[in-house]
Amino acid sequence: MHPLPQASVASALSPADLQRFGPNPRESFAANLALVHRRIAVACEQAGRPFDSVRLLPVTKTVPADILRLAWSAGVTDFAENKLQEARDKAEDLTDLAIRWHIVGHLQSNKVKYLTRLADEFHALDSLKLADILNRRLEADDRDMNVYVQVNTSGEQSKFGLHPDDAMDFIERLEAFPRLKPQGLMTLAVFSDDPDRVRPCFTLLRRLGDQAQRLHPQMTGLSMGMSGDYELAVREGATVVRVGQAIFGPRPTPNAHYWPGLAE
Repeated sequence: MHPLPQASVASALSPADLQRFGPNPRESFAANLALVHRRIAVACEQAGRPFDSVRLLPVTKTVPADILRLAWSAGVTDFAENKLQEARDKAEDLTDLAIRWHIVGHLQSNKVKYLTRLADEFHALDSLKLADILNRRLEADDRDMNVYVQVNTSGEQSKFGLHPDDAMDFIERLEAFPRLKPQGLMTLAVFSDDPDRVRPCFTLLRRLGDQAQRLHPQMTGLSMGMSGDYELAVREGATVVRVGQAIFGPRPTPNAHYWPGLAE
Protein backbone atom coordinates (compact mmCIF):
# COMPACT_ATOMS: atom_id res chain seq x y z
CA MET A 1 0.00 0.00 0.00
CA HIS A 2 1.42 3.36 -1.05
CA PRO A 3 1.19 6.22 1.48
CA LEU A 4 -1.37 8.87 0.65
CA PRO A 5 -0.03 12.29 -0.36
CA GLN A 6 0.03 14.81 2.47
CA ALA A 7 -2.92 16.74 1.02
CA SER A 8 -5.01 13.55 0.85
CA VAL A 9 -4.13 12.63 4.43
CA ALA A 10 -5.08 16.08 5.68
CA SER A 11 -8.40 16.07 3.82
CA ALA A 12 -9.33 12.75 5.43
CA LEU A 13 -8.82 14.07 8.98
CA SER A 14 -11.54 15.56 11.12
CA PRO A 15 -11.09 19.14 12.41
CA ALA A 16 -10.40 17.73 15.88
CA ASP A 17 -7.76 15.35 14.51
CA LEU A 18 -6.15 18.15 12.51
CA GLN A 19 -5.95 20.30 15.61
CA ARG A 20 -4.51 17.51 17.73
CA PHE A 21 -2.23 15.65 15.31
CA GLY A 22 -1.49 18.16 12.54
CA PRO A 23 -1.94 17.79 8.76
CA ASN A 24 0.34 14.74 8.44
CA PRO A 25 0.20 12.54 11.56
CA ARG A 26 2.15 9.73 9.89
CA GLU A 27 5.10 12.02 9.27
CA SER A 28 4.93 13.45 12.78
CA PHE A 29 4.72 10.01 14.40
CA ALA A 30 7.66 8.72 12.37
CA ALA A 31 9.79 11.72 13.35
CA ASN A 32 8.81 11.46 17.02
CA LEU A 33 9.47 7.73 17.02
CA ALA A 34 12.93 8.28 15.58
CA LEU A 35 13.66 10.96 18.18
CA VAL A 36 12.60 8.71 21.07
CA HIS A 37 14.78 5.91 19.71
CA ARG A 38 17.74 8.31 19.50
CA ARG A 39 17.22 9.43 23.08
CA ILE A 40 17.00 5.85 24.25
CA ALA A 41 20.25 5.13 22.41
CA VAL A 42 21.97 8.06 24.15
CA ALA A 43 20.69 6.95 27.55
CA CYS A 44 21.89 3.41 26.87
CA GLU A 45 25.32 4.72 25.91
CA GLN A 46 25.47 6.78 29.10
CA ALA A 47 24.61 3.68 31.13
CA GLY A 48 27.04 1.43 29.25
CA ARG A 49 24.20 -0.67 27.87
CA PRO A 50 23.51 -1.93 24.33
CA PHE A 51 20.65 -0.18 22.54
CA ASP A 52 18.80 -3.45 21.96
CA SER A 53 18.55 -4.03 25.72
CA VAL A 54 15.58 -1.62 25.83
CA ARG A 55 12.19 -2.17 24.18
CA LEU A 56 10.04 0.82 23.29
CA LEU A 57 6.34 0.18 23.96
CA PRO A 58 4.19 2.94 22.40
CA VAL A 59 1.16 3.85 24.53
CA THR A 60 -1.77 4.63 22.25
CA LYS A 61 -4.51 5.49 24.76
CA THR A 62 -6.95 8.19 23.56
CA VAL A 63 -5.54 8.00 20.00
CA PRO A 64 -8.45 7.16 17.64
CA ALA A 65 -8.35 3.98 15.58
CA ASP A 66 -8.19 5.79 12.24
CA ILE A 67 -5.18 7.75 13.46
CA LEU A 68 -3.56 4.53 14.66
CA ARG A 69 -3.68 3.29 11.08
CA LEU A 70 -1.33 6.14 10.25
CA ALA A 71 0.84 5.27 13.24
CA TRP A 72 1.04 1.67 12.05
CA SER A 73 2.13 2.81 8.60
CA ALA A 74 4.78 4.95 10.33
CA GLY A 75 6.26 1.83 11.93
CA VAL A 76 4.34 1.45 15.20
CA THR A 77 3.24 -2.20 15.40
CA ASP A 78 2.92 -2.62 19.20
CA PHE A 79 0.05 -0.69 20.78
CA ALA A 80 -0.27 -0.38 24.56
CA GLU A 81 -3.57 0.63 26.16
CA ASN A 82 -4.43 1.15 29.80
CA LYS A 83 -8.19 0.61 29.39
CA LEU A 84 -9.30 -2.75 28.07
CA GLN A 85 -12.58 -1.51 26.62
CA GLU A 86 -10.77 1.12 24.58
CA ALA A 87 -8.32 -1.49 23.34
CA ARG A 88 -11.17 -3.84 22.38
CA ASP A 89 -12.97 -1.17 20.38
CA LYS A 90 -9.83 -0.21 18.51
CA ALA A 91 -8.86 -3.83 17.85
CA GLU A 92 -12.27 -4.44 16.25
CA ASP A 93 -11.62 -1.54 13.87
CA LEU A 94 -8.06 -2.61 13.07
CA THR A 95 -8.40 -6.37 12.53
CA ASP A 96 -6.71 -6.09 9.14
CA LEU A 97 -3.44 -4.87 10.69
CA ALA A 98 -0.83 -7.12 12.30
CA ILE A 99 -0.88 -5.34 15.67
CA ARG A 100 0.40 -6.69 18.97
CA TRP A 101 -1.77 -5.37 21.82
CA HIS A 102 -0.48 -4.78 25.34
CA ILE A 103 -2.54 -3.85 28.39
CA VAL A 104 -0.60 -1.65 30.82
CA GLY A 105 -3.37 -0.48 33.16
CA HIS A 106 -5.24 -1.88 36.14
CA LEU A 107 -7.63 -4.68 35.25
CA GLN A 108 -10.86 -5.69 36.95
CA SER A 109 -11.27 -9.43 37.31
CA ASN A 110 -14.54 -9.46 35.33
CA LYS A 111 -12.65 -8.23 32.24
CA VAL A 112 -10.14 -11.10 32.16
CA LYS A 113 -11.86 -12.99 29.33
CA TYR A 114 -11.42 -9.98 27.07
CA LEU A 115 -7.78 -9.61 28.04
CA THR A 116 -6.90 -13.18 27.09
CA ARG A 117 -8.62 -12.85 23.72
CA LEU A 118 -6.89 -9.61 22.83
CA ALA A 119 -3.55 -8.99 24.50
CA ASP A 120 -0.11 -10.38 23.88
CA GLU A 121 1.18 -9.01 27.19
CA PHE A 122 -0.15 -7.70 30.50
CA HIS A 123 1.89 -5.20 32.54
CA ALA A 124 -0.26 -4.71 35.64
CA LEU A 125 -0.60 -7.99 37.55
CA ASP A 126 -0.97 -7.08 41.22
CA SER A 127 -3.23 -9.60 42.97
CA LEU A 128 -3.40 -13.35 43.48
CA LYS A 129 -7.14 -13.28 42.79
CA LEU A 130 -6.47 -11.77 39.38
CA ALA A 131 -3.63 -14.24 38.77
CA ASP A 132 -5.94 -17.16 39.54
CA ILE A 133 -8.77 -15.94 37.30
CA LEU A 134 -6.35 -15.10 34.52
CA ASN A 135 -4.63 -18.48 34.76
CA ARG A 136 -7.95 -20.35 34.60
CA ARG A 137 -9.08 -18.35 31.60
CA LEU A 138 -5.79 -18.96 29.81
CA GLU A 139 -6.10 -22.66 30.56
CA ALA A 140 -9.57 -22.67 28.98
CA ASP A 141 -8.17 -20.85 25.94
CA ASP A 142 -5.13 -23.18 25.87
CA ARG A 143 -2.62 -20.37 25.76
CA ASP A 144 0.01 -18.68 27.92
CA MET A 145 0.55 -14.97 28.57
CA ASN A 146 3.58 -12.88 29.41
CA VAL A 147 2.94 -10.75 32.49
CA TYR A 148 4.73 -8.09 34.51
CA VAL A 149 4.10 -7.73 38.24
CA GLN A 150 3.16 -4.17 39.17
CA VAL A 151 4.83 -2.70 42.26
CA ASN A 152 3.90 0.60 43.86
CA THR A 153 7.34 2.10 44.34
CA SER A 154 6.13 5.66 44.95
CA GLY A 155 4.00 4.86 48.00
CA GLU A 156 1.14 6.92 46.57
CA GLN A 157 -2.33 5.67 47.47
CA SER A 158 -3.61 6.79 44.07
CA LYS A 159 -1.48 4.15 42.33
CA PHE A 160 -2.14 0.44 41.98
CA GLY A 161 0.50 -2.20 42.56
CA LEU A 162 1.94 -4.34 45.31
CA HIS A 163 3.68 -2.88 48.32
CA PRO A 164 7.42 -3.45 47.79
CA ASP A 165 7.58 -5.54 50.96
CA ASP A 166 4.98 -7.93 49.53
CA ALA A 167 6.47 -8.35 46.08
CA MET A 168 8.74 -11.35 46.69
CA ASP A 169 6.08 -13.39 48.45
CA PHE A 170 3.70 -12.65 45.60
CA ILE A 171 6.27 -13.71 43.00
CA GLU A 172 6.93 -16.99 44.82
CA ARG A 173 3.21 -17.76 44.72
CA LEU A 174 3.07 -17.28 40.95
CA GLU A 175 4.38 -20.82 40.52
CA ALA A 176 0.80 -21.95 41.21
CA PHE A 177 -0.32 -20.33 37.94
CA PRO A 178 1.62 -22.07 35.14
CA ARG A 179 -0.17 -20.28 32.31
CA LEU A 180 1.28 -16.99 33.51
CA LYS A 181 4.80 -16.34 32.28
CA PRO A 182 6.26 -13.61 34.53
CA GLN A 183 8.74 -11.51 32.58
CA GLY A 184 9.64 -8.94 35.23
CA LEU A 185 8.36 -6.02 37.26
CA MET A 186 6.50 -2.83 36.35
CA THR A 187 6.07 0.49 38.12
CA LEU A 188 4.81 4.04 37.76
CA ALA A 189 7.21 6.56 39.24
CA VAL A 190 6.23 9.74 41.05
CA PHE A 191 4.81 12.25 38.55
CA SER A 192 7.47 14.90 38.83
CA ASP A 193 10.09 16.65 36.72
CA ASP A 194 12.53 16.39 39.65
CA PRO A 195 14.93 13.50 38.97
CA ASP A 196 15.76 13.26 42.66
CA ARG A 197 12.13 12.33 43.35
CA VAL A 198 11.70 10.04 40.37
CA ARG A 199 14.98 8.10 40.50
CA PRO A 200 14.32 6.30 43.83
CA CYS A 201 11.24 4.66 42.31
CA PHE A 202 13.37 3.20 39.53
CA THR A 203 16.26 2.15 41.75
CA LEU A 204 13.83 0.41 44.09
CA LEU A 205 12.27 -1.54 41.22
CA ARG A 206 15.71 -2.51 39.96
CA ARG A 207 16.65 -3.83 43.41
CA LEU A 208 13.41 -5.77 43.61
CA GLY A 209 14.02 -7.04 40.09
CA ASP A 210 17.36 -8.49 41.13
CA GLN A 211 15.60 -10.35 43.96
CA ALA A 212 12.82 -11.53 41.66
CA GLN A 213 15.31 -12.90 39.17
CA ARG A 214 16.77 -15.13 41.85
CA LEU A 215 13.31 -16.64 42.33
CA HIS A 216 12.42 -16.78 38.63
CA PRO A 217 15.50 -16.52 36.38
CA GLN A 218 13.34 -15.50 33.43
CA MET A 219 12.15 -12.35 35.26
CA THR A 220 14.75 -10.07 33.73
CA GLY A 221 12.37 -7.29 32.71
CA LEU A 222 11.87 -3.86 34.25
CA SER A 223 8.91 -2.04 32.70
CA MET A 224 9.38 1.54 33.87
CA GLY A 225 9.62 5.01 32.43
CA MET A 226 7.13 7.09 30.43
CA SER A 227 7.29 10.16 28.20
CA GLY A 228 8.68 12.48 30.86
CA ASP A 229 11.18 10.15 32.50
CA TYR A 230 12.05 7.28 30.14
CA GLU A 231 15.66 8.39 29.67
CA LEU A 232 16.21 8.38 33.42
CA ALA A 233 14.51 4.98 33.59
CA VAL A 234 16.87 3.60 30.94
CA ARG A 235 19.88 4.86 32.86
CA GLU A 236 18.47 3.12 35.95
CA GLY A 237 17.98 -0.23 34.21
CA ALA A 238 14.63 -0.21 32.37
CA THR A 239 14.21 -2.91 29.74
CA VAL A 240 10.77 -1.66 28.62
CA VAL A 241 9.74 2.00 28.43
CA ARG A 242 6.07 2.87 27.93
CA VAL A 243 5.97 6.07 25.88
CA GLY A 244 2.83 7.75 24.61
CA GLN A 245 2.77 11.56 24.52
CA ALA A 246 6.35 11.86 23.25
CA ILE A 247 5.21 9.96 20.14
CA PHE A 248 1.58 10.96 19.69
CA GLY A 249 1.56 14.40 21.29
CA PRO A 250 -0.34 15.75 24.32
CA ARG A 251 -3.63 14.04 25.15
CA PRO A 252 -6.96 15.93 25.31
CA THR A 253 -7.14 15.59 29.07
CA PRO A 254 -6.72 18.05 31.98
CA ASN A 255 -3.09 16.98 32.37
CA ALA A 256 -2.37 17.02 28.64
CA HIS A 257 0.69 19.25 29.07
CA TYR A 258 1.82 17.60 32.26
CA TRP A 259 5.29 16.54 31.19
CA PRO A 260 7.58 19.60 31.27
CA GLY A 261 8.71 20.60 27.80
CA LEU A 262 6.62 17.99 26.05
CA ALA A 263 4.29 20.44 24.31
CA GLU A 264 7.29 22.11 22.69
